[in-house]
Amino acid sequence: MKKVLLFALFALCSLFIFDLSAQTLDSSTPPAAVEGIGIEQRLNEQIPLDLNFLDASGQRVQLRDYFGEKPVILSLVYYQCPMLCSMVLDGLLRSLHTLSFDVGDQFNIITVSFDSRETTQLAMGKKKSYLSKYGRRDAENGWHFLTGDESSIQQLTEAVGFNYKYDPETNQFVHASGIMVLTPQGRLSRYFYGVEYSPNDLKFGLMEAANDKIGSVVDQLLLYCFHYDPTTGKYGMVIMNVIRILGTATVLVLVTFMLAMFRRDRKAKSERRGADHAEVKV
Repeated sequence: MKKVLLFALFALCSLFIFDLSAQTLDSSTPPAAVEGIGIEQRLNEQIPLDLNFLDASGQRVQLRDYFGEKPVILSLVYYQCPMLCSMVLDGLLRSLHTLSFDVGDQFNIITVSFDSRETTQLAMGKKKSYLSKYGRRDAENGWHFLTGDESSIQQLTEAVGFNYKYDPETNQFVHASGIMVLTPQGRLSRYFYGVEYSPNDLKFGLMEAANDKIGSVVDQLLLYCFHYDPTTGKYGMVIMNVIRILGTATVLVLVTFMLAMFRRDRKAKSERRGADHAEVKV
């Protein structure tokens, strides 16, 4: 009887473990709803600047209208998104608040809705809201909220590797989150993932996209110490560069110290000779 009970208990435990393992395997398999969703990096590729969109005031524009002189941050969202898109824009805004660079001065931002049904009224509402929260001068001429037709949206999202899909059951879009930094010529320079963006990473990305034409000498020196990792979308410290800078700084300090000591010795000798001459005359 005990053997039967033990066997039954063993079988029950084995069945439980098998069921748990099956659930674990199933949980590691991405749901069909998010299959194919994500952001594929297209670093150094050119986006099509001749695509037509509407700005928040309803004027027809081309992407090239916002390129040519400054690097550009591109954010792809849809304005009626219930949560994730607002988190992307809010995260970007938090980083902008701590940046020493100003929107409309050192760089521009283009926010594009990938829902072709959305209107310029929605774009204007978002623009007013985020410009008010940002609160810096000239930002109105630097942060642009666009809408467009399906063709232009598809060409832009494909060019930057932004993969998403529409879910008719929820009437929402399934999409990833992130922003891109482009050069003044419209080439993809950097990708930053998620909904929080390190201000330093964003600053370094803008500096590199601008070919080091923005940022102070200290910023340039810090950028030399950090390297962009495309797999993580972040900047990491380059140890060898840091060692080189510290070594150079040490040599400079030693040379400066030696020169100061040499000058002090020369001054002391000169003063002693002057004193000796004075004693001889007396």
